[in-house]
Amino acid sequence: MKLATRFALLAAVIAAGIWAWNYCFPAPQKIMERNLLKLARLASFPPNEGNFKKLADIERIRALLAENIHVVLDVSNGRSQALDNREELLQAALAARAAVKGLKVDFSEINIIVNADRQSAVATLTLQAKIAGEADSLATAVKFTFNKTNDEWLVTRIEPMKALR
Repeated sequence: MKLATRFALLAAVIAAGIWAWNYCFPAPQKIMERNLLKLARLASFPPNEGNFKKLADIERIRALLAENIHVVLDVSNGRSQALDNREELLQAALAARAAVKGLKVDFSEINIIVNADRQSAVATLTLQAKIAGEADSLATAVKFTFNKTNDEWLVTRIEPMKALR
């Protein structure tokens, strides 16, 4: 009986140790996935959101993006528009928040591949966006590029994925 109790206690200690290690030192993929989900949550906003909350969310988004981020947006008819730094992107995000009543952004099917140098990574995902009051929603495949700087994984590039023909 004592042996079984000791074995169960040892197994519990080992399980707690593994959990604590993974919690304190998560894998890079887990960190980037959390950052992507946080980015989707911060990009979403309800119709009645106040101005202070809008600005606070934009500032929180700033912390997830590299200063020299490059964003390619598909505008319409195969045309694209580029934003070449974090300030441009954040100003566009503020303008978008002013232009629509509300927005719900979800990222799904997230696939993250860390490059061999362990300093960069690529995440592919499906972006789903629904504007409040609109019947249709947007769904598109997007590629995020991350670079590790000062022990943080920051988004350095966002671009739509090209469809296979």
